[in-house]
Amino acid sequence: MTKVRQDAWSHEDDLLLAETVLRHIREGSTQLNAFEEVGDKLNRTSAACGFRWNAEIRKKYINAIDLAKRQRKEKKRAIEKAKKVNRQPVITFQPNYESVPVEETHSESSNIPHSPAMNTQSTITFETVIQFLNQLKKDYYASNQSKATLDQTQRENAMLKEQVMKLEKQLSETEQQLATIQEDYQVFVQIMERARKMTVLEDQGSFKAPAFRMDKNGNLEQIAQGSN
Repeated sequence: MTKVRQDAWSHEDDLLLAETVLRHIREGSTQLNAFEEVGDKLNRTSAACGFRWNAEIRKKYINAIDLAKRQRKEKKRAIEKAKKVNRQPVITFQPNYESVPVEETHSESSNIPHSPAMNTQSTITFETVIQFLNQLKKDYYASNQSKATLDQTQRENAMLKEQVMKLEKQLSETEQQLATIQEDYQVFVQIMERARKMTVLEDQGSFKAPAFRMDKNGNLEQIAQGSN
């Protein structure tokens, strides 16, 4: 079944991808194996995981990648040293049976107890223990670094949520103020309209129609206002 997903990557998805790639680097594996592992977990293609890693995530973990590569080299050296230690000749101690007669040696050889130190090689050395502890310490520091990065991201996320809440509150207050201003403006327009109508009515009441009279020649002439 082909795995195809087009939804956005979440912060948890990015963190899972980064931790998986770093782990594969430390263990001497390839990034392609890491992409396939993350793809199986997130139901994405390995190509999508590889593109996400190279395009967005890799540049944020430059120091962690260098640390993982150093840990891989040190682990490889430790394995090589352990192999050399295993190839060292084993010193065994054989009991001295010169005083025992040949007949008794032949007849009682099966009853001779063998010391646990005979033909036994210890594969754990003090140097191997130190290397293991150093590797464990570096893994612990790398884990703490990832935890610190996660804690910082969570704090930033909380701060952003708080800022969003403040902005939403300011937007609500601004909308209320705008509604109040619009109501006041409508009232002001109504008052101005009433005042205009009252002025027009007063002007019409004070206007008098012109009067005319006929002169002796039979022509109409306007009578001046205020004359009798």
